[in-house]
Amino acid sequence: MKKLIAVMLAGVMTAAMVTGCGGKTTDTNAPADTEAPAADAADDAAPAETDGGEAPAETESPAADSDLTYVKDKGILVVGITDFEPMDYQDADGNWIGFDAELAAAFAKSLGVSVEFVEIEWDNKIMELDGKTIDCVWNGMTLTDEVLSSMECSNAYCNNAQIVIVPADQAENYQDVESLSGLHFAVENGSAGKTQVETLGLEFTEVSTQSNALMEVAAKSCDAAVIDSLMAAAMVGEGTSYSDLTYTVPLNNEEYGVGFRKGSDLAEALNAFFVSSYADGSMMKIAETYGVQAAVIEQK
Repeated sequence: MKKLIAVMLAGVMTAAMVTGCGGKTTDTNAPADTEAPAADAADDAAPAETDGGEAPAETESPAADSDLTYVKDKGILVVGITDFEPMDYQDADGNWIGFDAELAAAFAKSLGVSVEFVEIEWDNKIMELDGKTIDCVWNGMTLTDEVLSSMECSNAYCNNAQIVIVPADQAENYQDVESLSGLHFAVENGSAGKTQVETLGLEFTEVSTQSNALMEVAAKSCDAAVIDSLMAAAMVGEGTSYSDLTYTVPLNNEEYGVGFRKGSDLAEALNAFFVSSYADGSMMKIAETYGVQAAVIEQK
């Protein structure tokens, strides 16, 4: 199954090259201690008077609105996530791991700060960002029109698709979009999966996470679910916790990006990090750890 999804995503990536959910928190070890920049003595000096006897109007330093400076000064990058294997999930010791979690930790290290992961309600991600509860959303986030208009987003770094999940013993009955009519779906609040079922006019129940959507299908509370194909590869089918479920119909092709506050200069910094980590092979090494290497988009 994982191989089939990998093949599908590889096809999506090839086509792209041609056409060119606050809560629990976890700190990782701080990679390096940083010091806030010393105040410039000149800042304490009274502004010089003009020939007319009036002090010139004070201008705000460009750094005052810099998210990059804000994060470096506080010494920590706060990342908003949900429990979403293989992107962000916890190991047996409660540490956050996954492709996105490891990339976020590496990015924070490159800035000289530590990283903190905060579980959020996915539907509240923009509010969490604007309220500075978190500094970014890094959780296999689809670059939808809403996301792009509400956040400063990084370049796309991973291919994905929304895919239908059904009980394995019923899969042969649901092999195309037309066959989905009459099914009741479980979807994550505010997700790309919800958008797809709404577009198709299908009945659905909203749940807090994609993993809860799988639970609804396993418990037979819902007939089917729509989740990210990368999650399906890690959590559905033989050898997983949901061996009696399978995937059938891919509903779209999409790309993942990281979201920051609108106008944030952290997006540009992350794009530069993506380029360097792709070039030195570290991005692909992390991807291989979590089996998502076929979905990684070349960074240049």
